[in-house]
Amino acid sequence: MKTIIISLFMAITAIAAHAQQKSFYDFTVKTIDGEDLSLSTFKGKKVLVVNVASKCGFTQQYAKLEELYKKYGKDNFVIIGFPANNFLSQEPGSNEEIKEFCTLNYGVTFPMMAKISVKGKDIAPLYKWLTEKSENGVENAKVGWNFHKFLIDENGKWIASYGSATDPLSEKITEWIEK
Repeated sequence: MKTIIISLFMAITAIAAHAQQKSFYDFTVKTIDGEDLSLSTFKGKKVLVVNVASKCGFTQQYAKLEELYKKYGKDNFVIIGFPANNFLSQEPGSNEEIKEFCTLNYGVTFPMMAKISVKGKDIAPLYKWLTEKSENGVENAKVGWNFHKFLIDENGKWIASYGSATDPLSEKITEWIEK
């Protein structure tokens, strides 16, 4: 019995260590222009990852995300937008249409990635890491709707998850950036 408990403990420890060894920087994604982008490009920066959509009640958050990026997006902070069509088909456009929409309507200058899936059987590998404790080593975090926010620290570690209703300019986000 003692051997079984020790073996089980070692297996759980190995799984947890593996999950914690994986970081945000281990992923490569496609930009909205179709180029590969290693997220290791953002080493040393705090990162806000957000799934976005152009036909959502929260779409106006693009303006606040851009305001946040203009205020803090220098050397140590970046916002990365991931268009997703997972919620009531609220992001039906092509990458080109999404880019045009964001630029014309909100003047978005923060990095936008290609459209992905943020949940379900076809979930993008990055979002699997963001939403599953077994992957990120910290917490499960279900993406319930568009404009769900994830905070990643300067070392590529998962820090927090905030739902769609959390204002991008909220104190909990701005204070984290300023720390």
